[in-house]
Amino acid sequence: MTDQPGRPRRPAFRPPAEMDIEGESPDPAQVSEVAHETAAVLVGAGRATQDPQVRTRLIHLVDELGLSTVAELWAARPATSLPGALWRLYTLREWVHRDPVGAAADYDAGMRHADVAHAVAGAADPFGPEQIKALGDEILRGVFEGDLAVALERAAAFCRVISIGRAHRADDQDGHDEPGAQAATRTASALLGTAADLQRSASLWRTGTLD
Repeated sequence: MTDQPGRPRRPAFRPPAEMDIEGESPDPAQVSEVAHETAAVLVGAGRATQDPQVRTRLIHLVDELGLSTVAELWAARPATSLPGALWRLYTLREWVHRDPVGAAADYDAGMRHADVAHAVAGAADPFGPEQIKALGDEILRGVFEGDLAVALERAAAFCRVISIGRAHRADDQDGHDEPGAQAATRTASALLGTAADLQRSASLWRTGTLD
């Protein structure tokens, strides 16, 4: 996504660690400003272009920059901020691409108990590992085309289905794998929190106050 006439300029991603001057820690206000500016530029560039290749590269941002670089930029921002919401969307996509079989199993277990959330998430039928990877890409693509609030709501619904599925799978592990069941229960609860954050971010975007 190099600078070319008629194409949006690629945002200059600089991890906070690269902002150190003579061993001094970066100013927290500066770190926050960089996080919010890069998030705004990224979303603006994706929504301004009509080039599908540009949007595809934005979706694959983590593949190009690495999750740790994106984490340095956005992971510490408030959950209900634009960089915080983007961090959650990219992390969600990264997870389903790294473990599509596990993600699909969680989703399959959850969608039977969460019809409404399943419908909002918009998963394909029949459903499997390849479909869940495609869904992760499709949700993130909605950030750059269509209604960003809808993309956030779909991600929230996806997290709810996964959370419910993971909780049910944890119940199945009771008495067989207690540590695994406890870990699954904790992550199921965390996913519900992520869903709530994404839903709130969608509401803020609609009122023009997600920044």
